[in-house]
Amino acid sequence: MQGNLNEIDICSILQLIELGQRTGQLWIESHQTYPNHKLVANNSPHHRSATENQPRAWFVFFLNGQIVYCQAGESNLSRIEDYLRHYRVEKRLNRTQIAALESTNSPEYAYIWLLLEQNIITPQAAKNIIHGLVHETLFDLLSLHQGSFIFDLGTALVPQLTSLQIGDLVTKITKQLQEWKQLYPHIQSPEQLPVLADLPKLTESLPAATVNKLQNWADGKITLRQLARYLNRDILTVAKAIYPYVQQGWLQLVYSGTSNASIPTSAWEEKNQHKGRVVCIEDAISICENVESILKSQGYEATSITQPLEALSLVFKIKPNLILCDIAMPELDGYEICAMLRHSTAFKLVPIIMLTGKEGFIDRVRARMVGATDYLTKPFTDKELLMLVEKYIHKDSTVTT
Repeated sequence: MQGNLNEIDICSILQLIELGQRTGQLWIESHQTYPNHKLVANNSPHHRSATENQPRAWFVFFLNGQIVYCQAGESNLSRIEDYLRHYRVEKRLNRTQIAALESTNSPEYAYIWLLLEQNIITPQAAKNIIHGLVHETLFDLLSLHQGSFIFDLGTALVPQLTSLQIGDLVTKITKQLQEWKQLYPHIQSPEQLPVLADLPKLTESLPAATVNKLQNWADGKITLRQLARYLNRDILTVAKAIYPYVQQGWLQLVYSGTSNASIPTSAWEEKNQHKGRVVCIEDAISICENVESILKSQGYEATSITQPLEALSLVFKIKPNLILCDIAMPELDGYEICAMLRHSTAFKLVPIIMLTGKEGFIDRVRARMVGATDYLTKPFTDKELLMLVEKYIHKDSTVTT
């Protein structure tokens, strides 16, 4: 079984594996990139490179339709190291032992078992770490809208320490993702790093113990995901805990590689600093006005084009960072516009988001064939639009003239 995530979503893939009681390995690769955290003995957060990128991939291992383990990337021990910090584990494996893990099907899983065999962690701690890693991996996977997957039947990982029911996990995490969307745009990604933005206000409004904790964690070096591992909490719980402080502007969330000097010092500056230039090609004036209103309120430049025949020439003049394009339009439809833009070198890599109707499965398939990056189903909410635009426009990108 293999295919693309625009044809079948992760939830449906997992349900098929569960119903068929399959044993094997599911490989998923997204079309986004992420910092490459290599397998090294001293893999603390402060030693990770944020400049070297590779496609993001996951492996999910199954036994009779249940999840045995989830691994992020091919050889990444940093996730486990973060959990070991919670358990105050001081002893570590040596370089030779770590190098030997590379030959296994799942270096992460083998690492946990080696820690267990050497009595560095307890069986319960090992189970908790596995459950945490499976939960956070599915949280990411169930958020994916694009990418590819391959499921191979095969033997299960051995030995098995624990297994988890797919249906229960998917139900729980789907609900968490719905709550996570409510935190947008203040909190957008588990990979954001909290930074103190207004210490005087925090000191005035919060107990000293709380302020000390925030000073300890909000140093711009620890992501929300890492913090969740350190505290042995799920990402939603951690995000909800800091949400009021982010909403007040006392904490700010940045991305790796963002220097403190580049962080806006006030809400006014943030709103008046354009995050990117977006063009919406849509013949419905009401939708155009709605898109412009939503994007401009969040600091984007937004331009609407209601005449499809004028779109191509205007887009080349505007030079947008992202294009929203309706499919069903008179004279020239969205497929034709997308295909024409993709034939130009200037728009080979510019994200093009197609606007589809409720029953838009065929539309989405055709859109992918002509080079569309993603799709947005109408009617859409403010949060859905902003999440998709933010996904494809880098936070620190500046508008070129």
